[in-house]
Amino acid sequence: MPTKIKIGIIGAGANTKLRHIPGLQAIEGVEVAAVSNRSVASAEKVAKEFSISEVYSHWNELIADPEIDAVVIGTWPYMHCPITLAALAAEKHVLTEARMALSANEARQMLTASLARPNLVAQVVPAPFTFPFDRTIIKLISSGSIGVPLAVELRAGGSFIDPDSPLHWRDDFTYSGFNTMTLGIWYESIMRWLGHCCCVTAQAKTFVNSRKDDNGSNIAIRIPDHIDVIAQMECSAQLHMQISKVTGHAGKPELFIFGSKATIRLCDEKLYVGKSSDTELKEYSINPADKDSWHVEQDFIDSIRTGKPVTLTSFQDGLKYMEFTEAAIRSAQQGTTIYLPLS
Repeated sequence: MPTKIKIGIIGAGANTKLRHIPGLQAIEGVEVAAVSNRSVASAEKVAKEFSISEVYSHWNELIADPEIDAVVIGTWPYMHCPITLAALAAEKHVLTEARMALSANEARQMLTASLARPNLVAQVVPAPFTFPFDRTIIKLISSGSIGVPLAVELRAGGSFIDPDSPLHWRDDFTYSGFNTMTLGIWYESIMRWLGHCCCVTAQAKTFVNSRKDDNGSNIAIRIPDHIDVIAQMECSAQLHMQISKVTGHAGKPELFIFGSKATIRLCDEKLYVGKSSDTELKEYSINPADKDSWHVEQDFIDSIRTGKPVTLTSFQDGLKYMEFTEAAIRSAQQGTTIYLPLS
């Protein structure tokens, strides 16, 4: 019988209810034992829905509970750092939702605190967009099948500008910080295949400058809704990323890796490869054994029980994508190239 692990949920957002709570409850010997949410009423609703025995009015009370072994943080990014620091100080394992923190500085604090307690698991929920393709892309690159990676092109967007939609927390710098649309999420996937960037140059626009909050007040928007990033990668490839909320009819997200011997294209849940001798790209047949899927909660519990190192995603890699995202915004604001790691 596996060792009993008691989990506390802090912030029961959509992904927490869709993925984390059911995923954890499906694992033998794991009990989701407590929940704290933005209000007691909302926490009680979640507790009733998922048969969670304990409701706390404040997340500090949950962390102080000596019966809780680990916490899952499902709040907006502005709370990830303070909750993580408190949980680690209280000897709790931590799984925090993606968009690791508000800033690289916060992410660095989280990493430092986790390194001071190597007995505890510290994991960021990974970007899932490319799970089915990651292993295959890594094999194609590492085997030399595409030759030397020379350039990477990503375009993600496809929607028309929408000035009338209400304020979302992802648009509010107070709650989201430097996290900008899906920029960090896509960069996290690219890091898995090709490593990190060493410098970043960006241009960005905020076309919708304000939105109405729940009270009808106009809130200024500081987070861009269109950004172009050019970055130099440590592997010597050049990276170009366009992330946008204003590129109507641009199509589904599309990514290219251009190598000296072959090109990889990822689009519409399909992978294509074309060698220099081919006349066009052809859909690539992926070995079913190489198709990964969502097992974030199982990975977290396995790391707690066996000491298995965190790979998807470690605090070290979380800091890397936070630095990249912040560097892009700093570059756009200052009109200059920003070098990594951030000082």
